Amino acid sequence: MPTLVHEFAWPDRVVIGTIGVPGARTFYLQVRSGKQIVSIALEKQQSAQLAEKIDEILDQLITLEGNPFSVPTGTPIELVDNDQLEAVTEQFRTGAMTLGWDPTTAQVVIEAYPITEVDADDNVESLAENGADVPEMLLLRMPVGTARAFAKRTREVVGAGRPACPLCGYPVDADGHVCTVPEV
Repeated sequence: MPTLVHEFAWPDRVVIGTIGVPGARTFYLQVRSGKQIVSIALEKQQSAQLAEKIDEILDQLITLEGNPFSVPTGTPIELVDNDQLEAVTEQFRTGAMTLGWDPTTAQVVIEAYPITEVDADDNVESLAENGADVPEMLLLRMPVGTARAFAKRTREVVGAGRPACPLCGYPVDADGHVCTVPEV
């Protein structure tokens, strides 16, 4: 069955952002190229893992002997993006993701797939006509500087949530936190 691919080869903007208050935030990966904007929902842990793995890929590239790529060790100042998400229309909630490196374009590649599955006998046209969800995915390619800036912002967004309890490590809600310490 054909899949609707939201492809971004050289995006103008790619960020992780949230909607909601800490403890009830929804995380979005938002990509824009020209007037095309796609926003996909992610879990907080998916966002954190994505940032961590992107940095790992970039750090490994720096250490490769004879590396022909100019990979920044930090976030290029001109690529810092602290703006809010643009108008969010959730395309899908992310299930599986893949992360890779394309040496032919010197880009980090992200593929994101929705949680839902569609019967293989359905076709895109009949699904759309009947109001059913069409299988789709996000295919995103980011140059190394953009990828480094994306990872930095993502870590900041993930870290801006509820503070952790110093005793148990679980998040402390705005209305308090009950933490019991085992007796010795």
